[in-house]
Amino acid sequence: MKLQKLDIDKRLVKRALMEDAARNDVTTLSAIPAGARASATLIAKEDMSLAGIEVFMAVFEALDPAARFTSRYEDGAKIKKGAAIINVRGRARAILSCERVALNFLQHMCGIATLTAKFVKAAKGSQTKILDTRKTTPGLRDLEKYSVLCGGGFNHRRDLKEMAVIKENHIAGAGGIAEAVRRVRKKLGTEGVIEVEARNIKEVKEALETGVERIMFDNMTPAQVKKGVALIDGKIETEASGNMNIGKIGAYAKTGVDFISVGAITHSAPSVDISLLFE
Repeated sequence: MKLQKLDIDKRLVKRALMEDAARNDVTTLSAIPAGARASATLIAKEDMSLAGIEVFMAVFEALDPAARFTSRYEDGAKIKKGAAIINVRGRARAILSCERVALNFLQHMCGIATLTAKFVKAAKGSQTKILDTRKTTPGLRDLEKYSVLCGGGFNHRRDLKEMAVIKENHIAGAGGIAEAVRRVRKKLGTEGVIEVEARNIKEVKEALETGVERIMFDNMTPAQVKKGVALIDGKIETEASGNMNIGKIGAYAKTGVDFISVGAITHSAPSVDISLLFE
């Protein structure tokens, strides 16, 4: 899957540097001469999937527009422990003062990509695609969803406007699946995409009769999902969701479901271990 170029929000980078008081780094301003130059190399301390290299560079460029970078890797690459990922050359003060913020972005994004890749591997041999969710860090959604792509996963809707997903509380508030779908369809028209969350086979049958584009099997067992997939029989897209972990993916993928959505790949991904070392 070819990655689209990441559109970096420079305001996000600026806020992160301001939060860390990067322009008022008392240690660096005291210890390092103003005109000093330096070269530093980023080293992988574990195997990982790369995501966020452009963000990493943008942080240094915010304080040193003349900074230069040399890298053999692009986002989406599989990086081995010990690999030299990228070299940074520029003003020593800028490199030191930006280091932590640049690493924070990169370690978090690589962590998401790396965990996503593990889920994708667990579904290998099936046609099932791993999706992210909207369970993202406020303000970092675009970076986190991009990281999922770097790990070989796919994006579910970016926000509430992009796609209608009728969940349990919507159904309760509207008085049933059919009425909830009717109201949403009236609002969106025939061009809108609607997904309905179903908790059991009875609700799957109800949702299927409404003509929606996708049904989500919410917290249903693999056996129930398999039955639901057979019932739908390729008429519309199917998705399994609900407390998914690596150990469950294989069983759900074998049901023939089109998608498995996993909140954990964004909300619970551990940061990877990377070091930036002066030469």
